[in-house]
Amino acid sequence: MIRVQPADEPESFDEKVRQPGLRAIAELIGEQGLEKRKGRPRKVVAQTREEIPADKFPPVWTEALPDLMEAYGRLCAYVCIYIERVTGGGSVDHMLPKSQAWNDVYEWQNYRLACTLMNARKSHYQDVLDPFEVEEGWFRLELVGYQVVPGENLDAEIEARVRATIDRLKLNDHDCVKVREEYATAYFNDDISLDYLRQRAPFLAIELEAQGAIAPRQ
Repeated sequence: MIRVQPADEPESFDEKVRQPGLRAIAELIGEQGLEKRKGRPRKVVAQTREEIPADKFPPVWTEALPDLMEAYGRLCAYVCIYIERVTGGGSVDHMLPKSQAWNDVYEWQNYRLACTLMNARKSHYQDVLDPFEVEEGWFRLELVGYQVVPGENLDAEIEARVRATIDRLKLNDHDCVKVREEYATAYFNDDISLDYLRQRAPFLAIELEAQGAIAPRQ
């Protein structure tokens, strides 16, 4: 993982996501005096907002996915690999899970762009580091085997959180390692440029540069 710079909230977000989402929450607790809207009324599922089950929130956040894709260059915030337009699957990850923070379910600042695999692995667990808070050097990459490892000389608490993130997301499983290796091989074979690598696999590019492994070009 590398640090992700938070993107500004799109101008259309309030209209497309926040307001419809808050309206849905009001319906789910049976709030009175709401203006009528088109569509079937939602069933009351809880007495308070805090009691709404996570799976009952309408997925209005999917309306934000195109803006997330554009804002973050189609890069998964967790595995740091480009989400392909056809074969890849992008998704909206709630950094604070829906089961823990109803008031952030429809908030741009709580969204992270994630491939569907990483989103599923993170799920509702809260032991994964926030990409917005990761500092340089917390995660490093072994260039033999392409395994993600904690950086050197980290504070014990930070190192533990880095290891927990690696384990929870399975960042060193076969598929994750293989995609890093394929990008590295393509780069070393001169099939792709360093600029292209930065766009598609920025964590790998940063580590190649930091470890002095940049290939000379003719």
